Amino acid sequence: MPCPTRPDLGTAMHRLIREMRTRVPFATPEASLCRGPCRGCSKKLLEFLDTELEEWEDRLEEGEVPRFGDLKRLEKLATKVMAALRRNGLIV
Repeated sequence: MPCPTRPDLGTAMHRLIREMRTRVPFATPEASLCRGPCRGCSKKLLEFLDTELEEWEDRLEEGEVPRFGDLKRLEKLATKVMAALRRNGLIV
């Protein structure tokens, strides 16, 4: 029986994806992404993260249940992308 205070892994993945879609500036215009020297291409990082999120959205819709490691990997990826965007001045 699942713990009542913790969501199941599918729900947790949905929440993580929703949070990333809210916090990560995917709609930033390309001109703003490439406006000077950067450490890591913001445009490519956003595209990569968006692709990863889309793949998980599709997998969840097909009924796949993520493992805890899948959640941690996606969270780590998002954290690294956000850090790069911060270094590039796109977010504070």
